[in-house]
Amino acid sequence: MQRPLELILARNLLSSLSTPAFLVDRDGLIAFFNEAAGALLGKRYEEVGSMSAAEWGETFGPLTADGERIPFEDLPLTNVLRRGKSAHARLHIRNATGDSHEIEASALPIVAAEIPRGAIVFFWPVGEE
Repeated sequence: MQRPLELILARNLLSSLSTPAFLVDRDGLIAFFNEAAGALLGKRYEEVGSMSAAEWGETFGPLTADGERIPFEDLPLTNVLRRGKSAHARLHIRNATGDSHEIEASALPIVAAEIPRGAIVFFWPVGEE
């Protein structure tokens, strides 16, 4: 599937960063996550490929501190996709082996000529060395 140029350029940017990050299209489909995100998740993007929000949630979370799934509507990413505004939250994710990590996540919209193209989400572990 041909992606908008802005998503292609964003993927190139994320590929060169050591901050864990993922890229979604305007429908919430995971279009890419970088090597740093893959190290935290325990899977490389090449191993899992594009994922819907439901598939991503089933595999990696996000979760509350008590391990309850956070509804898609309550995620920073949803704010970006629905409202075009950046958002931030602290939450938990699960890696490929089932270990939970507390993270901070910041989601930013990708907009070109006033047309929403998707979002970038940067995240990093809290209190982990």
